[in-house]
This record gives sequence, structure tokens and C-alpha cells, in this order.
Amino acid sequence: MEYFPVYLKTHSEGILTEKIEELESRLNPCVLCPRTCRTNRMADELGYCRAPYEIYISSAFPHFGEEASLVGINGSGTIFLTHCNLKCIFCQNYEISIYGEGTPCSYEKLATLMVELQKRGCHNINFVTPTHYVPQILKALSIAIDNGLSIPLVYNCGGYESIEVIKLLDGIIDIYMPDIKFLSGELSQRFCKAQDYPQVVRDVIKEMQRQVSDLYIDENGIAKRGLLIRHLVMPSFGEDTKKILRFVRDEVSKNAFVNIMAQYHPCHKAGEYPEISRRITNKECFEAIDYARTIGLIRASNH
Repeated sequence: MEYFPVYLKTHSEGILTEKIEELESRLNPCVLCPRTCRTNRMADELGYCRAPYEIYISSAFPHFGEEASLVGINGSGTIFLTHCNLKCIFCQNYEISIYGEGTPCSYEKLATLMVELQKRGCHNINFVTPTHYVPQILKALSIAIDNGLSIPLVYNCGGYESIEVIKLLDGIIDIYMPDIKFLSGELSQRFCKAQDYPQVVRDVIKEMQRQVSDLYIDENGIAKRGLLIRHLVMPSFGEDTKKILRFVRDEVSKNAFVNIMAQYHPCHKAGEYPEISRRITNKECFEAIDYARTIGLIRASNH
């Protein structure tokens, strides 16, 4: 069965333009994420994320290190955007997400990158940390559609999203790929300076599920639409991992696709916090996967 990304219909009906206007109104003052810094980025003011109005990207390439259903044969067309609204103290991409290492990218250039990745055979366009650049991304998307873009869009985020913004992305995003980092307010405050993260991520994940449902993978093993949840297993926090997995089962879907990731290693400032200053053990990883299966999450694994 041939699949057409949802944004093509939204664009053809003129709704994409309306959504861009609504989202851009949230830039001045900026309330694109739950921190609601209310800075005027269009006047060069910087909020918590430190992202300017102009898009900055670190890299764009066919990525073969993502989940198999995103990578396929030709890779996931991944575009790494600079800055982040979480700034986790254990961030593994801190040069990009915290220090903003990258180069400016016009709407036209970003649209060209998207189309070029499609021409190289990539199975999707995968925006990494798009939260603070959503209006600009959609402007580039409109140009890319006019130039033939027709592969799914992946919204690859940390889960700390504005529910209003996510609702505006209904009919645009094909695959949501959020992290669920913590469901403990104490942990999320300590490591992300976001005590409200647990409630925010719960609401956001449920809205994403409402929009796109369980991850649909076609007969060729390629993800086309749906929700793909990631959870990075952290040292010392096995009980919080269990809480996350129960939330997914009870409030999202028993058929949710959950990648229980084992690649944690101390980065950035993690060495300053004894409880996360080491790698996870095999035992910690296997216990998380076993627990997921025990409670009935049949698509949860170390993908």
C-alpha cells in the first residue's frame, strides 16, 4: 500500500499556511515550549534555550544509527538542529544542544537539504531537537513540498513540549519520536531544571498518540506513521524506569513501540553527580527490558 505523508494534504488545503502564522505568533514573545521565556527572538533576544530566530543546524546526513524501521536501507535523513530547551546535565550532544555549535540555515537552504536527502533515498526527514524552531521548520517545509518532498517527517524531541504547539502539528508530523526521560519531578529538576517535566511529557505523549496512533511499519520494515517512544536507562533510577513503562502501558498503548536504550555514559557535567557518574550495567538494562515484557509491552525492547 502506498503511503502519502499527512502534510501533503494539509498543504494542498491551505491549512499549513494558517498553522505557520499561528506558530510564528508564538515567537514574539516566545512561548514555543513550557518554559515560556517570553523573549522576542525576532528582535535578537535569547531565552533559556539560547536559540536565535534564525535556524542554526549542526549537520544533515543519512543516519544509520537510528531505529531499524527509520533507517531501512538508505538511512534516516537526519537534520541536527542547534540548542535545546532542556539542557540535560548528562547530554551526549552537548556541543550542539547546549553550546550551539552549528551554522545558520535559510528556509530555502533547509528545504533544499530536505529534498536532497529524499533524492539520496532516505526514508524520512528526521528533525532532532526541533522544539524551538517549529515555525521556521514549517516555512522551509512549505518550500520543500513545492519542490517535491514526499517522505514522512519525524519529530525527534526530548518530550518537553508545549501541548498547544503539538496540537498545531496535527496533520503535519507523521512520526513522533519523543524521549521520556523521567517521571520523577525531583529527578527532572535536578538534571534538567524542569520540575514540571513529568506532567508535561505525560500530556504531550498522549496527544501525540491521539494524532498518529501506534507505530505503523510497512511490509518492507519501514516506519510510515505513528508514535515511537525512547527511554534512556539511567544508572540508579530503575524504579523511575518502571514507572515510565507502566505509564506507557496504562495511559498510552499496550502496543506502543518503546526503544529501551542502553547507551548511557557520563557526558557533559554528569561526572559531578555521583548517582549518574557511571555507565549502566547489563543487569540494569536487562531488568528494564524484562519488566516491560512482564507488564505486557510487547513492542518494547532494545531496538
